[in-house]
Amino acid sequence: MDWEVIFRPDSLALYGEGILTTLWLLSSSLVIGGVMAVLFALALTGPWQWLARIVGAYTFVIRGTPLLIQVYMIYYGLGQLEWIQARWDDTWPWTHFKEPAFCALLAFSLNTAGYTAEMLAGAIRETHAGEIESAQAFGMSRFQVMLRIVLPSAMRRTLPPYSNEVVMMLHSTSLASAVPGLLDVTAAASRIYSDFYLPFEAYLAAAAIYLCATFCLIGLFKLAERRFLAHLAPRRH
Repeated sequence: MDWEVIFRPDSLALYGEGILTTLWLLSSSLVIGGVMAVLFALALTGPWQWLARIVGAYTFVIRGTPLLIQVYMIYYGLGQLEWIQARWDDTWPWTHFKEPAFCALLAFSLNTAGYTAEMLAGAIRETHAGEIESAQAFGMSRFQVMLRIVLPSAMRRTLPPYSNEVVMMLHSTSLASAVPGLLDVTAAASRIYSDFYLPFEAYLAAAAIYLCATFCLIGLFKLAERRFLAHLAPRRH
């Protein structure tokens, strides 16, 4: 085993660039996917059945197909269509499909939106009837009840399962290495492996980076749960 290569300045710089790309993909996809998930969850629980069926079909497809296939479908599928390539240089948003980072980000955002929407929709449906009745007694409209009571309560109760989704998305960013020209942590390890033929050291270092990031994320969510879900904790006598 030759760990000296891993700790060389150029190797550490490679991993550093990969960490920045991974964190950018994770944070950006969570923000974009989170906004989409809220809209999708409202559609799934709203009064318009036709809209709920369309969004339900979307979440079914997203959750029923591997993320790697979704990445390939966007980068090698949509991104390689002649109709889109003919508009790469002058027509928005097709100009972004020639960028590997955009294709990976789009795939990750659509994927996490599908999973998060179903979790949030489930929490909305499980909102206690007493909360809604109390809000209605104060004269709140349906929109006000959803905005002020139901949605904030559902988002708080979704924190535990959402933490698992965030950790899974962190690990899923490793699939960005399948997109040429995109250097994430896994791609950095693959490059070191190909240059020095050190598979064990290169990928073990990548695993250590993912493990540290996972530990930090879990700690942040534990703090958030302690802050926002304190009223659900068992009472101590």
